[in-house]
Amino acid sequence: MSYRASWRGAVYDAAPQLLEDGLWIRLRRASPAAGFERLADDLYVRPVPAAECAWVRHVITVCTWRDAPFRLCAQRGDKVLIEYVGAQVTVARELDLDRIDRGVHRLWVPRAEVAEVQELPVDVLL
Repeated sequence: MSYRASWRGAVYDAAPQLLEDGLWIRLRRASPAAGFERLADDLYVRPVPAAECAWVRHVITVCTWRDAPFRLCAQRGDKVLIEYVGAQVTVARELDLDRIDRGVHRLWVPRAEVAEVQELPVDVLL
C-alpha cells in the first residue's frame, strides 16, 4: 500500500500525517528539489498541508499468483511479498502460504512468477 499526491502539477509518493493543525501530506522524491529535506541518499521529503494538494490517492497494488488473487505488499530485490485476498482458507493452504494472522496469508515469491500486476487508486477525501 502506498499513497500518491498531486502538488503544484507534479505527482509524488506520499504519506499522510495527522498533526494538531490538521492533515499534512509528506511528499517524497528521490532527488533534491527546493523545499525538500534530505533524509537519506535517495529520499527527500517535504511536508505540505493536505489542502494544497490537488488530490491524494491511496494506491493498492494487486496481482495474481498461481491463478489466485493477491495484494502486493513489498519488494526486496527480485522477490515480492504477496498477501492472499481470495478469502478461502482451503486455497491458502493448497498454495502453502504462511499464516500471519487469522485470515491473513502471505508469502515471498519471485517477482517473475506474479502476473496481472495493476494499481488500484482510491481518492482520499480531504
